[in-house]
Amino acid sequence: MMMSAKCIMAASALAAVIVGPTANAFSVPIVNSRPSTSLYMSTTEKVKQHSVRKPSSPVVVSAEAEALSHSDTTMKLTPSYELFQVLTEEEGGRVPDKISGNALRDGSVLKTDEDDSLEGILLSDFISGSKKIETLPDPFKMVEKELQPFSDSIKELVSTDQPILSMAAKHFFEKRHGKRFRPTIVQLMAKAVAHATPEHINGVTKHNHEERNGKGEYQFNGASAVEGGEVTAETHEGSDVWRRQAQLGQIVEMIHVASLIHDDVLDEADTRRGGEAVHKLYSNKVAVLAGDYLLARASVLLARLENTAVVQIMATALESLVAGEIMQLKSPPESLLEMETYLRKSYYKTASLICYACRSVALLGGHAYDSTVATACEEFGFHLGLAYQIQDDILDFTAAASVLGKPALADMDLGLSTAPILYAAQEFPKLRPLVMRRFKKKGDKQAALEALYSSDVAMDKARALANFHAQRAVDALLRLPQSEARDALVRLTHAVITRKK
Repeated sequence: MMMSAKCIMAASALAAVIVGPTANAFSVPIVNSRPSTSLYMSTTEKVKQHSVRKPSSPVVVSAEAEALSHSDTTMKLTPSYELFQVLTEEEGGRVPDKISGNALRDGSVLKTDEDDSLEGILLSDFISGSKKIETLPDPFKMVEKELQPFSDSIKELVSTDQPILSMAAKHFFEKRHGKRFRPTIVQLMAKAVAHATPEHINGVTKHNHEERNGKGEYQFNGASAVEGGEVTAETHEGSDVWRRQAQLGQIVEMIHVASLIHDDVLDEADTRRGGEAVHKLYSNKVAVLAGDYLLARASVLLARLENTAVVQIMATALESLVAGEIMQLKSPPESLLEMETYLRKSYYKTASLICYACRSVALLGGHAYDSTVATACEEFGFHLGLAYQIQDDILDFTAAASVLGKPALADMDLGLSTAPILYAAQEFPKLRPLVMRRFKKKGDKQAALEALYSSDVAMDKARALANFHAQRAVDALLRLPQSEARDALVRLTHAVITRKK
């Protein structure tokens, strides 16, 4: 629980950046009355909304406290799982109603006159072999040169005068680079959105970072002001926009690594990325402090992006990581059997950081929060993050620890049930009490494994769920104009659900 408290403290530090006294360079005064858009609500409205809405997340702060933390001009973000489809229709899922954050999803708005060679593409065609994934650009090679100085640069950013803290904070960046999955996504998405021209929204002039709210007033729409009006694919690399988006990639990796260090302390894990966990090399105290330090550095760098909307979005991602840990620890026994609870926890712990980073990339590129571009970016990140986590949970049962770089069956050891086990429990009701008591009795884990491996459908259903989210991620990408970077993200999505480690 020490980690949760520390993370919440770090989230508070990030929130302070948002509401602090320093004015944002791009903030816009509101004239006469407050904005009418659903992103902006009065304190009374927010308290009412929270009081009538069924709680949909672990309680980190009360509804009243959350409402009071907003002003009339701050954004009220809707969680991604309320914006985009979580489960297939066959399993009771549905496409959420259109609201601020998901309304603009027309696949033709951003298209040019040129044909899109991937229009209507299905990932299953690549998985079956009827189409060759190698025909698409390699995502990692495409940003390889840009990410080569990544480790050295990020090590400099987290340097401190305290030797032990400095070594612990730099551990993952020096010893094991990992997949650099998140920075790769950020870099590719930054290139992809540069091919899209910012849209007219609510009567706003293109490239203007203010919007009319329907009452003749202007308000900040989240888009960074871009020098010269816009960044194109030709002028993107080397621009100030490009630099800020690259910095966001470093921030995302810092937050991710901090969460890994804290998770390993909570889970008492021995290994991470094929090597010893930080707390095993040093101590729990040093590991927690190293994670806190990374989060503190990330918050400073985040503020330097000079976009309060991006700061709020990424601070919400950090809050989501904490919410995921609380949800993992404190969910009621009955909810542990629900697939939607599992997916919501996966959103908090994995997908939230990816999808909020993707939307933030669009905002830094001069696109409005509610734009077709920003919506497509977040939707892609949401579904990709869930597909990634589901595939991770499948590999927990099918890959050896030496391949994974972390202990196999780690989730069951922690009393957690993931997609394969939940589908097995649907087939074998005798597993339900085992799941609800988190496999605490002797023989529970063995019985669950035997049921899973004897099932004819559990693993296939889990793979189908991962494929559903991967395809939805691709569908969101295809709303963007075709570019090598966008197509590389399609290939990256394919890699997520076909990887073996």
